[in-house]
Amino acid sequence: MNSPRSADAMSTLPRRVLIAVDSSTASRQALAYARNILPCGAEVRLVSVAENPHTLFPTGRHVAHALDLARDELLRDAAEALDRARELMAGCDVRIEAEVIDLSKRGSDVADALLEAADSWEADLLVVGARQHQGLQRWVEGTVSEPLTRRLRCPMLVVPENHSTMVGHMPERILFAIDGSAQSMSALRQGIRFATPDTHLRAVYVIDRAARFSDYFSIDALEHAFAAEGNHALAAAEPVLADVSTRTTTALVSTGPTDDDVAHAIVREASGWEAQLIVMGTHGRRGMARWILGSVAGRVAHITQTPLLLVHAAEA
Repeated sequence: MNSPRSADAMSTLPRRVLIAVDSSTASRQALAYARNILPCGAEVRLVSVAENPHTLFPTGRHVAHALDLARDELLRDAAEALDRARELMAGCDVRIEAEVIDLSKRGSDVADALLEAADSWEADLLVVGARQHQGLQRWVEGTVSEPLTRRLRCPMLVVPENHSTMVGHMPERILFAIDGSAQSMSALRQGIRFATPDTHLRAVYVIDRAARFSDYFSIDALEHAFAAEGNHALAAAEPVLADVSTRTTTALVSTGPTDDDVAHAIVREASGWEAQLIVMGTHGRRGMARWILGSVAGRVAHITQTPLLLVHAAEA
């Protein structure tokens, strides 16, 4: 069980938390996880997005009435999701407000609606649930897509549907994926806000052995360069972690030489170490290969079964 948090430690937690909700199990898991990290007196805004049926189905004179009925049902479902969310948040010493966002009146998509809601409300944290590998995906899964990951200004906590949250527990094991950039160090500083002196903290740097430039550079030379950069990054992270907790470790980890990538290496490390939270920046760098690797953060969000805190480059 976590040690009681001091008043100073509680003051570091996000105090304006926007939670995207719908009727899914993933949303309920996100609410359960959020309950554990909310400080007393926090402000919580529950947002449920009702999609515009006119963007989901073909339009025409003969289907207009059916689309209007579908819109009414979507709005009703969104309102019911907010009611259930309020029930799940009962007993929390926080201030709660709720809003249904009707996309049929806004001309935007879900990602845009959440971005606007988080920005206009000046949220410290956006919390979403996510379902992976389940065929047709609901809107809440789109919140971990590349556009939102790239454009969100505040940190975003992604809680997978299959994660089991212990009631009343802050995360006891936090894994930080760093890459030597200012953005990853900013993410580390955001993540330690959720730690206590007894929290196990681990920083890892992934050496990408699945070399993409073997036609131009020696694989051994690339691995040596990544290892040097990784050791430098971990050395910079160590005092930051040690200032918060007495239980810290760092490690260089590697991808496999083929059919592997940095995102899968991070997820494997989190699973093997039994992390309860992964923290990483959305825009770091991967040395010479940054341009070809794409968004590591987006891929981690897509495959992780561990809650993931994503910190935008703007936080750096």
